[in-house]
Amino acid sequence: MNVQAQVEIKVSQRYAEGAKQRQEGLCCPVDYDASLLELLPQEIIDRDYGCGDPSRYVKAGDTVLDLGSGGGKICYMAAQLVGEKGKIIGIDMTDEMLALARKHQAPMAEKIGGDRVQFLKGYIQDLALDVEAMDAFLIANPIQSNASLQQFEQWKSRQRSERPLVASDSIDLVVSNCVLNLVAAADRKQMLDEIFRVLKPGGRVAISDIVSDESVPQHLQENEELWTGCISGAFQEKQFAQAFLDAGFVLVNYDKWDQQPWQVVEGIEFRSVTLMAVKPSPDVCMDIGQAVIYKGPYSEVRDDEGHVYPRGERIAVCERTVKFLTEGPQKDEFIGVNPAVPRPAENFCAPAGTLRPASETKGGDHSSSSGGDSCC
Repeated sequence: MNVQAQVEIKVSQRYAEGAKQRQEGLCCPVDYDASLLELLPQEIIDRDYGCGDPSRYVKAGDTVLDLGSGGGKICYMAAQLVGEKGKIIGIDMTDEMLALARKHQAPMAEKIGGDRVQFLKGYIQDLALDVEAMDAFLIANPIQSNASLQQFEQWKSRQRSERPLVASDSIDLVVSNCVLNLVAAADRKQMLDEIFRVLKPGGRVAISDIVSDESVPQHLQENEELWTGCISGAFQEKQFAQAFLDAGFVLVNYDKWDQQPWQVVEGIEFRSVTLMAVKPSPDVCMDIGQAVIYKGPYSEVRDDEGHVYPRGERIAVCERTVKFLTEGPQKDEFIGVNPAVPRPAENFCAPAGTLRPASETKGGDHSSSSGGDSCC
């Protein structure tokens, strides 16, 4: 049995026990929105194991994917926020956790006012593979020879391409609560690639997880109790953000960072954080005469696409970049400047730091999310 399979079995076994009886060692204190918990059954609250509250990033109308949804706590909280036009999908690989979540689906749909939550069996590093369909195939077609093994591999390939568990470009927000660290290190690139695949262009991630201030040594990684307890599988804090950048995400940032570590093991601090990121749009950069002004307080900042924004300067940018900077996580730091009359759109690839003369935007709108009402 390979290392990845061993990790999956040990994690599933421990969380299967956690579905039956609460295990305090699997979670750290989190200040959830009490108003969203009022409708939830107590056994779902008691059997929840997390380190953050990614539900607070949910918007009305979102299609939300919860990776490692467990007993369904975050899913049922998010379902109250997305409204009638929203949808929640929970993915988990542990049968006992899925049974707990599904047990309350009908009464929760009645309380919330709509059946907008579904729970699917799958691996978060392979979001195209329908594991319940795979289980059914293997019961009907047990692997007894190399030929039957090849048949199984062909079935998986067809299933992923023809009937993926989660379709590409279908999700507005991917959330997860202390689960990514449980995935074997060898599967993590695939996991992030899958998150990128299922998100719509402009889709967001809000991942609450445990990070370490130093790299975790091999002997701690081999400790099953520490790994399944969300400790020794933790990403190193810089590497966590870099992994999302390497997968193609932009606007990667830490929105939450616990002041105190959750645990300290052999001098290594393990703490809860929440990482946010955005899947960029594939749209071609088009120039219609817009600019952005970085408000400060630093002399300049640089984004992940190579743009440089000196404080107070009107920097020429394309439509896509204006949208990112004035609507994304950095929206309070930038002013969007639109021309009174947009110029005919043209492909735009100006060198970083190109200025937009004030004469080109006179009479146009200056937008800032934190500007407040004018005093004039």
